[in-house]
Amino acid sequence: MAQENIKLNFINRSNDINNSEVVIFQKNVAETFDELAVAWRVIQNCGRNDNHPFNYPLQFQVCASDSYGNYSPELTAYEGQSFEMVKDTSGDVLKISPTPAVSAQEVEIKNNLSTGAISGNIYRDGKLLAAKTNVAPGQKGVFQFKPSIFIGTASQIVEGDVMNSAIIQQINTEINLFGIQSADIVMTGGGSGPGATAFSFHLENINK
Repeated sequence: MAQENIKLNFINRSNDINNSEVVIFQKNVAETFDELAVAWRVIQNCGRNDNHPFNYPLQFQVCASDSYGNYSPELTAYEGQSFEMVKDTSGDVLKISPTPAVSAQEVEIKNNLSTGAISGNIYRDGKLLAAKTNVAPGQKGVFQFKPSIFIGTASQIVEGDVMNSAIIQQINTEINLFGIQSADIVMTGGGSGPGATAFSFHLENINK
């Protein structure tokens, strides 16, 4: 049976005294460098030696919203697929396009409406992972993700919110999940006074 989820378990072994929030996100590598990222998961109030298990599904879902505030059902997406927002007799609907994506590693969401911008949204494990807003008629949002996550500490970040570039630049620990079935993500560092160190994250108990 094919693997569907990578089982991850965050463990706080740090000396944190500020109850820091831990943010996990992915970067859409199909977009330009200045693309903003969405806070996919925010782990809160995870005290010292506490753990927080979560899943990283290998599949993600796509959904589109139109200028009227309507959201399409979430559709499972495979790399190389293209989706299009079209108007049919019932209204605006998102469906698989007969034309595949330009790249076999990417997923596309096209706006094939005659008027009105759309947003293309990507969900992983039911949580917003990435979004492309203001896609005009005839344009498309393109998505591609490496099998890795970025993790770091931040404050006042809400899950599902778009993060500003200053926060994204601060969070530069990338954890490669390729070929992993399960692993612990351990946070160390922190503390107060002259002995304080930066937070760091590493994998333990890796099961491939």
